[in-house]
Amino acid sequence: QVQLVESGGGLVQSGGSLRLSCAASGRTVSSYTMGWFRQAPGKSREFVAYINRYNGSTDYTDSVKGRFTISRDNANNTVHLQMNSLRPEDTAVYYCAARIGSSQYAAASYNYWGQGTQVTVSS
Repeated sequence: QVQLVESGGGLVQSGGSLRLSCAASGRTVSSYTMGWFRQAPGKSREFVAYINRYNGSTDYTDSVKGRFTISRDNANNTVHLQMNSLRPEDTAVYYCAARIGSSQYAAASYNYWGQGTQVTVSS
């Protein structure tokens, strides 16, 4: 079993950048497919990005392609989400999640979740 703790959220102006981190304990991040999800007020939780446990392949939701980058730091047992060119519509609570298995876009397929970190982008 793995425990996940997100950090790095905050308030940033439109066009700015943030780097989210997800620190894992209990198991190594390389044992899981790791995903980032977000949930805005009044909306359902949506997929943002994943990094595959087997080959390190990544994918993103269309709205963040070219702006966000997910990466895995095995030495520090951490997964990052670099977010550039932030927009007000990126405002949400961002969650880190881990899945035993290959890549998936559905939140329900992930086994472990962090508590979330708030990202607010002002216009």
